[in-house]
Amino acid sequence: MSLIPAFQVGVCNAWIFMLLVTLLMILPFVMPSPRKEMLKRMATGTPFNKAEKILDNLSTALFVLAFIYSIFLPLKLGTVWFYTGLPVFLIGCIIQWTAFVKWQATPLDVPITVGPYRYSRHPMYLSWFIQFLGVGLAAASWLFLLLMVVYIIILNILAAPEERFCLEKYGDAYRDYLNRTPRWLGIPKSGEK
Repeated sequence: MSLIPAFQVGVCNAWIFMLLVTLLMILPFVMPSPRKEMLKRMATGTPFNKAEKILDNLSTALFVLAFIYSIFLPLKLGTVWFYTGLPVFLIGCIIQWTAFVKWQATPLDVPITVGPYRYSRHPMYLSWFIQFLGVGLAAASWLFLLLMVVYIIILNILAAPEERFCLEKYGDAYRDYLNRTPRWLGIPKSGEK
């Protein structure tokens, strides 16, 4: 990693990875699903306070900034950086895709608690962290990694209103899930008391 970030437009730049991240992010909004309506309600009806609304807008701005930066960020093809970042990125994509499939298959009246949701209450956010880490490594960009860290800190704060929304919607079933499942990643606690 160099102190001064590289800026050059090219076909083999980080935008390739960021385009895939973006497509996976918008997939739930464009695929036919009974959960699509709930997703729209969450996007518009999640109980954000004023600070959380500001952070939500900031997270969107940071993502757009990272995407624009990725257009000018060359990948370090043929280096250990690239060969380390690529599998990290692909693991993030697999987690995100698996979470999406479980999200699609779960009935609307129950919280999603299977697949990656068994090990993380926010596997989509976790997958974005892993994907962005992979992009930053593949491009050997400290600036991209810094943007990723700020983005993930904001998502950590924004996870709370999403959990409030789910508590309101699912009640005790989600409360049990909260007590059993780590927010980011870990082994779930036993369901027995």
